Amino acid sequence: MKILGKAIMGAALALGLAFPAAAAEKAIIVLDGSGSMWAQIEGEARITIARETLASVLAELPADLELGLMTYGHREKGNCADIEMLVEPAAGSGAAIAAAADEINPKGMTPLSDAVRMAAEALRFTEEKATVILITDGLETCEVDPCALGNELESQGIDFTTHVLGFGLSDEEGRQVACLAENTGGKYLSAQNGDDLVAALTETVAEVAQAAPEPAPAPEPEPEPAALETNFTIEAVLAEGGEPLTDANDDGFAWTLRQGEESIDYGYDIPSRFVEPGEYELEVRYGEAAVTLPVSVSADELAAPYVVLNAGVVVLRAFAAEGQPVSDGAALNVYYPGGDTYGYGEGTFRIPAGEITIKARVGEGEVSETFTLAAGETVEKDLIAGVGLAVVNAAYVEGMAVEDGGMAVNVFKAAKAIDGSREEVGYGYGPGNEYQLPPGDYVAVVRMGEASVEVPFTVASGERVEVMGILEAGVVALTMPEADAFNLYAAKKDIQGNRAEVGYGYGGEYQTTLPSGDYVVVTRYADDSVTETPFSVTAGERTEVTVEKGAAKSKTK
Repeated sequence: MKILGKAIMGAALALGLAFPAAAAEKAIIVLDGSGSMWAQIEGEARITIARETLASVLAELPADLELGLMTYGHREKGNCADIEMLVEPAAGSGAAIAAAADEINPKGMTPLSDAVRMAAEALRFTEEKATVILITDGLETCEVDPCALGNELESQGIDFTTHVLGFGLSDEEGRQVACLAENTGGKYLSAQNGDDLVAALTETVAEVAQAAPEPAPAPEPEPEPAALETNFTIEAVLAEGGEPLTDANDDGFAWTLRQGEESIDYGYDIPSRFVEPGEYELEVRYGEAAVTLPVSVSADELAAPYVVLNAGVVVLRAFAAEGQPVSDGAALNVYYPGGDTYGYGEGTFRIPAGEITIKARVGEGEVSETFTLAAGETVEKDLIAGVGLAVVNAAYVEGMAVEDGGMAVNVFKAAKAIDGSREEVGYGYGPGNEYQLPPGDYVAVVRMGEASVEVPFTVASGERVEVMGILEAGVVALTMPEADAFNLYAAKKDIQGNRAEVGYGYGGEYQTTLPSGDYVVVTRYADDSVTETPFSVTAGERTEVTVEKGAAKSKTK
């Protein structure tokens, strides 16, 4: 443990003593598992600091506090649907959350908005008080507006709150995600190191534990004796004259009785119950279709409003290519008159009738279709994106694969624009990057330290292509006792006598990957003295260089 020292651990435990003996609500921690969590703070990866923070802060939890853990970007690269609940909310879950966090292997995108939405839905935020604590070191990368999501969750939730812990974010970046917290009445806390993260997580978890429980509702007055045991039901149909919805086919069905702004009664099936006599507004929802109408309920007559939803059903299945199974990670979007909805892989959507546009996105491939949906109609569609799979790896030299997570990949379309630039279609970190791409020609730019290589490749629909970049590079490890700063240059000078800079840094230890060749390291010291030390890098080998003022020693392993 490098960032969290004994003092920080003590602070976390001390803060833990402030937790009350009983929990007031459920909460889910959403931990960033995207590739950028391998970035380092003071020599330690952000994901490692986050794991240590969770273990220390959650070691002392109230016995009844129900806490869960969700993450994203930890299983696949370039997949905005890569979101997973690792620990369901439960009492005494601190050890389980710490253990689950230890298994997270960051590698993918940052779908933070969809993750917060899924956490809120798992907490039944439209029915119960709920809190989500988001820990992120990056901004949304999946084309969802976190500010708009905050407004949506606030308007739909009973008492919903999101706290956002910006880990390593700049002030400008923090402002772009702070609205997700502010729009739900939560807090945005900036954490630039392990100490900050401990304090921020302790504060937000303590706030969940100390939240005052909702006051018990006032007892309902006893209903007047009614002539009927049941005076209210609903007859709902998709289209005029159609078959009524029943308990067997009412997925997504919900109803609410209101008087003014107050919700009097609600349910998720066809009701058969007694309702206090009076005048109401009845809202009936079936998936994305909704109808509101006035209803008069009396004590001695059955009120059975006839509700025409003017809706249909669309069943979608997304495929990467012909003959392949359903692509579970594919993003589905359905646009209907007045709104839109979404899903993943395979889904059934109950939506208003009219002109419908459907889209499926598999990796970088997209397919869409527009058609007219009639009320009462069920339409099934198979959407085939026609993509292939490219798997990108690298080797220092032929036969010596790169296994380091510091490897970076950018994928571009091969065709260049008039200004010579190429369109980027994907990126990732570490070996084994996978990209689902439409058929065509591409270029993968693979970088390891200061070494890089461009590899052209072609993708065919439904086929897998292995892309290997040979860096022709080696690793150099510099030890520079007492040095304040250093610069790395290619040894060869250009026609003006200048050498190309290939790297720089501060302090006495540095390791990087360089193309094979001759180099010079220029070290600077506190007394303003400067030392130049030449060295050579051989592809596929490790070179260790010790620099002293006016002298250098090197050896190759």
